[in-house]
Amino acid sequence: MKSPGNKPRAGAVRKSRKGPQVGSGGQGRQALEGKKPTPKAVDRPYHPAGKRKAAAERFEAAGGKRTGKGPESSDGRSRQARPTKDRSPKSADESEMVTGRNSVLEALRAKIPVTTLYMAARIEFDDRVKEILSIATGRGVPILEVMRPELDRLAGFDSVHQGVALKVPPYEYAHPMELLDKVISRGQVPLFVALDGITDPRNLGAIIRSVAAFGGHGVIVPQRRSVGLTASAWKTSAGAAARTPVAMAGNLTQTIKAFKDRGVFVLGLDGGGDTMLPDLQLAKEPVLVVVGSEGKGLSRLVTENCDAVVSIPISASTESLNAGIAASVTLYEISRLRAAAKKK
Repeated sequence: MKSPGNKPRAGAVRKSRKGPQVGSGGQGRQALEGKKPTPKAVDRPYHPAGKRKAAAERFEAAGGKRTGKGPESSDGRSRQARPTKDRSPKSADESEMVTGRNSVLEALRAKIPVTTLYMAARIEFDDRVKEILSIATGRGVPILEVMRPELDRLAGFDSVHQGVALKVPPYEYAHPMELLDKVISRGQVPLFVALDGITDPRNLGAIIRSVAAFGGHGVIVPQRRSVGLTASAWKTSAGAAARTPVAMAGNLTQTIKAFKDRGVFVLGLDGGGDTMLPDLQLAKEPVLVVVGSEGKGLSRLVTENCDAVVSIPISASTESLNAGIAASVTLYEISRLRAAAKKK
C-alpha cells in the first residue's frame, strides 16, 4: 500500500487530450528567464536608425557613392551629417497650390510656370473657368478632373478653391537691389514695401494686393522670421502676386541701408511714430515703406535705420491696425500725394 507521501501533489498534473502530463517539461523556461536582449536601434526596421540603415543599403545597392565622411552611427557605419533645416519662407523642394478662380486665372495670364491644373468634377462654368481652360489648353498644361473631396485634400481643407487649383513650382524670389535697378532704369519713382516680422500669409497677400493697386513696384520679405509666398498669400492677393514681384532679403537691415545709399527714403510704420501720416512731405520721392507686425511693431535695428517713423491717426478706442490695412492706408496716402504733386 502506497504511503500518502507518494501521492502526486495537487496541481502538478496537467490534463489534456493526450492525457495527464506531469510538469512543464521546460516549456515555461524562457518565460522564467526573461526576454531576450533588446536589438540595437539600427537592427529594428521601424526605428529611425533602422530606416536610415535600410536607406543607406538601398543607396549603395543602386550604385550610389558617398562623398565625404560624416559622424559614425551606432553600428559603426559612416553617415552624412543631417543638413540644417531651411528656415527660409519657402523650402526650395516644395510645390505650391494656387486656389480660387481669380488667383488661378491671374497666375495663368502671367505665364508663371505651371505643373498641373486640377478641376472639380461637374464644375459650374463661368467666363473665368472658360478662360482658365483655354489658357491651360493652349499652353499644354496637364488638366486633371478630380472629385471634390480629393480637391479639398489637395488644396487644403481650410482653402476655398471654387473648384479649381493650380500646382506651381516654388516661388522664385527676386533680389531687392535688382528690382530697384529695374525701376530706376525705367525712369519711375521707386515705391516698395518691406515686411518686418510679419508671419501671417493673409497680411502678405493683402499687402501685395495694395502694392499693385496703388502703383507700388514690389514687396520685400526677410529670409528669416517672416512669411513667404504661400498658397494663402496667393489667395488673399486675388492674383496680384502674379503681377507684383516679391524679393527676399538675406538681412533686412542691410537691405534698408543699401536702399538708403541709393537715395531711397525709408519710412517706418509704428503706432508710436514721431510723424502723422497726413504730414508726410517726401512721398513724391523714392520711398521704401517698412511695415512691422501688429503685436511687436518694428524691431529695434529696423527702427534705428528708418529715416522717419510715422503713425496713422486712429481713434483712442482702437489699439492698432492690422498690418495689411496699415500698409494699404499708407500706400493710398503716398499715391494721393504723388498724384497731387504731378498736377502742380
